[in-house]
Amino acid sequence: MNVFVEDAGVRGHSRAAAFSPAYPPRTTAETRERFGATALRTAAVFWFIVTAAGQLIFASYIAGFYGRATLAGRPELWNKVMPHGYVAGDTFFNLVLGVHLAFAFVITVAGLMQLVPAIRRRVPALHRWTGRAYLVAAALMATGGLTMIWVRGGAPGDFAANVIISFNALLIFTCAAIAWRCARARRFDLHRRWALRLFLAVSGVWFFRIGLMFWIVVNRGPVGFDPDSFTGPALIVIGLLAYVLPQGVAGLYFRAQQNPSASAKIATASGLTVLSLVMAVGIAAAAAIMWLPRL
Repeated sequence: MNVFVEDAGVRGHSRAAAFSPAYPPRTTAETRERFGATALRTAAVFWFIVTAAGQLIFASYIAGFYGRATLAGRPELWNKVMPHGYVAGDTFFNLVLGVHLAFAFVITVAGLMQLVPAIRRRVPALHRWTGRAYLVAAALMATGGLTMIWVRGGAPGDFAANVIISFNALLIFTCAAIAWRCARARRFDLHRRWALRLFLAVSGVWFFRIGLMFWIVVNRGPVGFDPDSFTGPALIVIGLLAYVLPQGVAGLYFRAQQNPSASAKIATASGLTVLSLVMAVGIAAAAAIMWLPRL
């Protein structure tokens, strides 16, 4: 995910030590520990590649569908995907939704940039300013989402779905505040962790979309919910998983990084790899059914 950057000097020294006659050969425990660390790092990189590919497709969809409709002066086309998204004469809330969609595009691209260690190392000023913009955009987007749900109304789903989405907005506010405080205190180790948690929270709606598409593909249809009213127990479970599971996996990943046990690292890497494969299926289905056909 993030926080898997190594010191190149230490890495090079380790390689030299492995082949130097002045050093004894590695024990089985040392080899297993090294394998566990490599497996965890590889699984994190694989997760990022899958996530980045899926989110860039999603960002292209936002720009290609919503952006193109807006520039063409036809925002009513939003309603093909988002019922009651555009309401004629409701200038204020139409503007709120438009800003929300614009921020969704910006925050998707900026969030991925924040997770690339090379940018943080080589262009720290870009990382800092992009990070500040990301925090502000995340807070504004969450505020806009809450406003659309509880003030304007008409959002798809029932009361339970709105409560779950509101929980995600509160999670965004919390992670943003803690990430900012850690950066101000120059606790960059904690800052990176909370910045990743913020990215996961901001991506909650995206996780919901690919989770829903995975569920539909596996069951070969909408099982456990009504696609017309967009209500049902399956949507509640998928919504909770979309907002809670990524935070739990991040916690396990951070703990595995600090855990000297090779078994813990290998188990976490295995779970993260399986989760990435599930995400890949959901991304492929979402791209084929929802996103790419509308570009």
